[in-house]
Amino acid sequence: MVQERTAAGVLTVSDKGARGEREDQSGRIVARMLEEAGFAVRNIEVIPDDRDRIAETIRRWADEDALALIITSGGTGLTPRDVTPQATRDVIDYQVPGMAEAMRAESLKKTPHAMISRAVAGVRGKTLIINVPGSPRGAAENLAVVLPALDHALSKLAGDPTDCAT
Repeated sequence: MVQERTAAGVLTVSDKGARGEREDQSGRIVARMLEEAGFAVRNIEVIPDDRDRIAETIRRWADEDALALIITSGGTGLTPRDVTPQATRDVIDYQVPGMAEAMRAESLKKTPHAMISRAVAGVRGKTLIINVPGSPRGAAENLAVVLPALDHALSKLAGDPTDCAT
């Protein structure tokens, strides 16, 4: 179980959602899952597929709002407007490839389309940022894969000096 009330944010990246043409179901699902896991979801926003805007929002949430965890939903595919992974790489200090690999591996058990996901996970300062797909089902399934590792990952990012081995 994650340390009670760890600050988190959910950023949905969707042109249609930002214009009010589509209800943000994936962001709601992600926020609910995080709250059920003990997170305090402090920031929720829907923005268009704009690389600079995505990067600026992640940067602000990590640096100014000091969120421990940011989950982005959407923009991880192959269309020209899918720029969430690029924006995430623009602002992270380093990647955590095992998380993205684990999400893709689990998703491949359900759909061959998982192999075209370009989702990344990485760290900016003491904030963990994870991209999940924009579909409600894909977002939930991918978040479920990484949830069991979040407590340990966030403890280490916060400076926990204990050995990882038990």
